[in-house]
Amino acid sequence: MVLVKLDVQNLNLRHLRLVHAIADTGQLSVAANQLAISQPAASRTLAEIERLVGEPLFVRNPKGMIATEIGRVFCRHADAIVGQLGSTVSDLNAYQAGQAGTIRIGAVTGPAVGYVVPTVQALKKEAPLAEVSIDVAPSMELLDGLLRDAYDIVLARIPSHINANRLEISRGRVEEVRVLARAGHPLENDGGLGFKDLVDQAWIIQGAGMPIRDAIEQAFVNRNLSAPLDVIDTASLVFTVGYLLKSDTLAAVTAEVANLLLSTRPDGLIEIKLKEELILSPYHLIRRNGHAMSPICDRLHRLLTKELAI
Repeated sequence: MVLVKLDVQNLNLRHLRLVHAIADTGQLSVAANQLAISQPAASRTLAEIERLVGEPLFVRNPKGMIATEIGRVFCRHADAIVGQLGSTVSDLNAYQAGQAGTIRIGAVTGPAVGYVVPTVQALKKEAPLAEVSIDVAPSMELLDGLLRDAYDIVLARIPSHINANRLEISRGRVEEVRVLARAGHPLENDGGLGFKDLVDQAWIIQGAGMPIRDAIEQAFVNRNLSAPLDVIDTASLVFTVGYLLKSDTLAAVTAEVANLLLSTRPDGLIEIKLKEELILSPYHLIRRNGHAMSPICDRLHRLLTKELAI
């Protein structure tokens, strides 16, 4: 048995495409036409390939060109490479058209629920091949991540230590704080409570320094009341819901989160109505200044901007 000694350095994509076309059509003339070359040029190229392989790849018969045994092996690999190239071209076209690619989004909890969810749903309808990664975290983590290139876009507040000149800051929105409790809570039937009515209550809320925690504590202080002392710190909605359902604790969450929880646990959770609105400082749609984004990221940015404008 004589082993094939293929001169791979002289083998190129033109050779593979011709072999793929001949195997696909069974006719040299049709393959040449498919590749937009003359039949004599196709014949010369096939002869060149067979010289590199050292054996005929096809035999001619009245029905067309039939691959030899070594030809079938060569065709299998040619098909795979040409097919992969076709996939590569399709993927590149999809990427350039904003139909595919990777998007990394970071958001604080309220806008993640209220705006990122519907925006990603709209994007996936138009571009199902888009790979979307979403993190929900405090603003400081999100902005630090954005500047480290961990995110393409964030919805967050701007911490004081961040240089805003490095950011492209778009539309801002504020969040309203709501208070939730379990159904049957002792305060359930009281309509429109003041903060003095909540002084002795236990709370489950985000940790010290978080916007909701600061807003709740400041609301008590502004009314010459003691800030809550019986507090459990957590940013976990799963833990918050589980704890609320089995205690008389109150939870402070954003309006978007409250609407989500009340819709998913209509028989288990209630809202404790307050006499006064409690508004958080605004968050913004942010990306890095002067940083070019991929077409799919630009597409999501436009959709998110539109969603925030509604």
